[in-house]
Amino acid sequence: MGLWATRSGGRRPGRRSLGGSARPLSFSSGSVAPRPALAAPGEAGQEEEWPPGPTCAPPPPAPGAEAEELREPAPASGDGGGPGAGRAPRRPPRRLGAAPPAARAKTEELHRHAPRCCPLAGSHQPRDKPCSFTIPLRAADNVTVTIKLKPGVSLGCQIIVKNTFSSSLRIRPGETVTFTFTCSTPEKYFIMEIQKNIDCVSGPCPFGDVHLYPPGLPRLNRTFIWDVKASTKAGLELKFATPWLRQIQPGESCPDLVSYNINSCIDTATVNIGTFCRNGSVSRVKLLGGVVMSLHLPWNSALTTSGFSIANRSSIKRLCIIESILNRESSITLMSPNYPLGFPEDELMTWQFVVPSNLRASVFFHNYSLSNCERKEERVEYYLPGSVSNPEVFKLSDSQPANIAGSFNLSLQGCDQDAQNPGILRLLFQVVVQHPQIDENVTHLVDLSKERNMTVTIHFEGWPSRVPLMSEPMCLICKDPRTCDRVLTLVSGAIYKISFLCKDLSHLRITAEKGISCVDLRWCQKKIHALSVPKAITQLPVLLHKFIWKLIAPEMINVEITSPSLKLQQHLPDQRCNTSYSYSIVSATPEVDLNVGIFCPGGAIEKIQLRNNITISLKTFGKGFFNDSNHQDLKMSFVPHIKDECTFTVSPDPKAKIYLQSPNSPYGLPPYVSISWYVIVPSKQVARLGFSKDRMGIACETGRAYVNIKEQIPGAEEIVRREDELLPEPRNMHRNFWVNISNCKPVDNMQLTVQFWVTLAEKQIDLAVILAVLAGAGVLAAIGLTVCCVKKKKKKSQNPMVGVYNANVNTQMPGKQRLFKKDRKNNDSHVYAVIDDAMVYGHLLKESNGSVNPEVDVYRPFDGPMGSLPPSPPPFSFRKDIKRSPSTEEPLAETDQDSYTFAHQKSGELDNGDNTNEKNNGDTSTPFLEDKEQEGLGE
Repeated sequence: MGLWATRSGGRRPGRRSLGGSARPLSFSSGSVAPRPALAAPGEAGQEEEWPPGPTCAPPPPAPGAEAEELREPAPASGDGGGPGAGRAPRRPPRRLGAAPPAARAKTEELHRHAPRCCPLAGSHQPRDKPCSFTIPLRAADNVTVTIKLKPGVSLGCQIIVKNTFSSSLRIRPGETVTFTFTCSTPEKYFIMEIQKNIDCVSGPCPFGDVHLYPPGLPRLNRTFIWDVKASTKAGLELKFATPWLRQIQPGESCPDLVSYNINSCIDTATVNIGTFCRNGSVSRVKLLGGVVMSLHLPWNSALTTSGFSIANRSSIKRLCIIESILNRESSITLMSPNYPLGFPEDELMTWQFVVPSNLRASVFFHNYSLSNCERKEERVEYYLPGSVSNPEVFKLSDSQPANIAGSFNLSLQGCDQDAQNPGILRLLFQVVVQHPQIDENVTHLVDLSKERNMTVTIHFEGWPSRVPLMSEPMCLICKDPRTCDRVLTLVSGAIYKISFLCKDLSHLRITAEKGISCVDLRWCQKKIHALSVPKAITQLPVLLHKFIWKLIAPEMINVEITSPSLKLQQHLPDQRCNTSYSYSIVSATPEVDLNVGIFCPGGAIEKIQLRNNITISLKTFGKGFFNDSNHQDLKMSFVPHIKDECTFTVSPDPKAKIYLQSPNSPYGLPPYVSISWYVIVPSKQVARLGFSKDRMGIACETGRAYVNIKEQIPGAEEIVRREDELLPEPRNMHRNFWVNISNCKPVDNMQLTVQFWVTLAEKQIDLAVILAVLAGAGVLAAIGLTVCCVKKKKKKSQNPMVGVYNANVNTQMPGKQRLFKKDRKNNDSHVYAVIDDAMVYGHLLKESNGSVNPEVDVYRPFDGPMGSLPPSPPPFSFRKDIKRSPSTEEPLAETDQDSYTFAHQKSGELDNGDNTNEKNNGDTSTPFLEDKEQEGLGE
C-alpha cells in the first residue's frame, strides 16, 4: 500500500494538462470573483530559488503564518459594498477586527478588477463564473500545504479565502480550504510547499511507491517534502525508477528544473547527502536513521509521480551507501556529503558501482581537502574484483585505481578531528567507464635508462592550460594495469612499459624536457650535444607536441647552436616555415628575456652564438614529424664568452632571397643590446644587401642606435648609420661582411626592429676591361720582341767593350752630400752580388797568340783603391780588357771624387799591351765618352 493515493481531477480544454487524471475541482457559489491587480513591471518570469533544506526538527511556522490567519470581515447586510454583501461567512475568523475605510476601499477595487476565470483551474467552468481551488487534506495523511510569496518578490498578487485577502496560506491536516488568486499569473509571485511527516519510530512505517499528494494543486513552483523519522538501528532505502539520478554540484541546476535533494538525519544533526537531477546512474541511496527527501517541480512540470519508493533495510553501519549502475560508456561525478563543506567527523560512507565485466572503470579525484586528525587517518578503501588484498587502501593524494574490470566499491573514511582546528574533509571525484582498447594487452617499451635530466609527459590535448570537460571522451595512459591517468610523467634513468586505454590516440600528446648544463669550460667545451628527440619517444603511437632543451651555463660561458647540413630559416611574415616542426629559441637573463625567434630547417643560418641561459623548444605540426625526426641535425656546444648578445653566421643560398630580422619581434630589441650577422660570400659570387625599410623607426631617450656594415678585408670602408639617418641603399658586397645592430634606450612605446635581405649572383666581368687587358698584353709582347731583336743586332755589330776603372774621373754631382758615411774600404759597395756574363774586367784578360780570351763567370775581389760611394751601375754590358789593379792598396783621401770610366780598347795595343801598361802606368785605353765625341766630330 502506498504512502498516499493520487486524487483525480479534470482538465480545461485548451490548457496544458497537469498530467494523469484529476478529480474536478470544487468551486464556490456566489458572485463573480474579483479581478486581480496587474502584475508589477519586471516581475514576470521570475523563478523560485531553491528552498532552504529541511531540518530534522519540526519545521517552524512559515513567514507570514500570522498574516494568513487574518480575515477581512464581510460587510454587514445593507451596507452595500462588494460582492457577497449580506452573506455571512461559513465560520467566524479566529481574529476579528474592524477593517478601516482604506482597507474596504482597496477590497472593493480588487473585486472590481478580479479575473472572470482563473486560467490555472483546469476546469470547464463558464467564464462568467469565478474559479477557485479546493484542497482537502485528510488528517491521517499528516500533510501540510503552505503557499507563500517568493523571496524578494513585491506584493503584486494576493490570495482570497472567503473574501479575506492574504499573502500566504497554510492548510493543515484535516482541513479543506477553497481559495483563489487576485492575478492571472500567480506562479510569478507564489511558491508552494507540501510536507508529509512519516513516523517510523512510534508506529509501523508505510513503505512502497511515493505519490504526489494532494491532487488538484495550483500550477505553482512546488516542493514536495517527505520527512521520515526512523531508528538509527534500522536503515532506509530510497530506490529510484529509471532513468535514475545524477548528482550535481552546488549552484548547478537541472535542465528540466526537476531536482531531488536528500538529507540524512541522525538525532538532531542533518547531513546533506546531495542534490540530484533526473537521467543519471544513481539507482539507490541507503541511509542510516531518518531521511528528509525533497522533490522540486517547476510550475509548468507535467510530472505526476515522485519517481522513487521507500523500503526498510537492516542497519548499514555507516552514514549512507550510494549505488550507481554504469552499464554503458559514461562518465559520472560524485561528491562527499555536505560538499563543499566538511564530511562529518569520524564517519564512513560507501559508493557501490555496478559495472559489466566487459567494460573498464577508472577513478579520478579532482578536488579534495583533508582535515586535521587527532586519531586515525583519512583514507579511501576499494573492494576490487580479482584483488587478493581487499580492501585496498589509498590516500586521497595517491593515484586512484583505473582500468577496473567489473563492479567495485569505494569507501571514504573520516577521522577524529582536532577540536581547535578541525579542518575540512571533502572529496569530488569522477568515475569513467569505457570499452577497453582494441589492443589493451599491447605494451610499449619506453627506455629512458641512458637519458639524464629528462622528463617525458604524456597528456591530453591542451594540457596544462585547458581542463577537459568531464563529459569529454577520456584517454588514459597506464604504467601498470591499475595505475592509469589522463596525465602520466616518466623520468629519466628507468625503463617503463606503458599501455593506453583510449579509442582515439589522436587526443593524446607528448611533452618532454631535458636539461644540459656546463660548470667548467675546460670539461664541457670539447663535447658536442645532439639536440634530437630520442627514439624512445618517436616510436610511441602518440604525437610529439613539444620537446624543450634548457641550456644552462655560467656567466662567462656561452652557447653555440649549429645546423651543419639542414641549416636554419628564420620564420618571418615574408619567409614562412612550411615544415613539420620548428624551433623557438629564447635567451634568458635575470634582467631581460630575448626571444631570438622561430626557426625551421632548410634555410641559410649555419650557426647561432648566444649569451646567457638558452631555452630551445621544438614544436611539431602534424604527423609528418615521424618521418622528419630521422634527419635532425641540430647540435649545441659551450664556447667562450662572446661580445654581442647574439651572433648569426649566414651562408646564403645562391638560388633564394633570404630575409633576416632582429630578435624579440614584435616587442623590439631590448635597450643596449647588440646583434651581429656574419654573411659568407662565395669567391665567384657577389652579395646584394638591402633593408626592408628606409629608417630604423625609433627615437632614442639615452644613447644612440647604430647599424654598421663592413666587409671583412683590410682597409675596408665601414658604413655607419644612426637612428636619425636613412639606412643604406641596396649595395653589392664582394667579400664576407658583417651587419651589426646596436640599440639605445628608445623613448616610450617605440621598439627597434630591423629587417634586411641578402641575395647572391655570379660576378660579371666587363667586356671593355677584357679587351683592354688583351690589348695591353699585346703591346707588352711587341715591345719585348723589339727589344730582343735590337739587342741581338747590336751584339753582332759592336766590338766587345771592357769596363776600366779610372780613379781620376769624378762622376759625382757637385755639392751632393755623401750617400755613404763609411769609406769604400770599410763597406761592401764595391762587391757585386751578380756579375753579368757579358762583362769581363781588363785585368782578368790573358794574351794567347794575339787574341783575347776573357775569363767568364769568375769573380775576383777588387784590389784597387776604394772610395766612400758605391759605383754607378753601367748602362750596358761591354767585353773589353781591364787592367789588373796594383796589388798594393793605397789609402783614399776623404773625398767624393772617386769615379768609374768606360773605354774601347784600341787595336794594336793588345799586341804590346804589357809595355804600354808599364809606360803609361796602367792607362791603356781611350775614354769611352771621349772616343764618342771624336767620332761625332769626324762625322
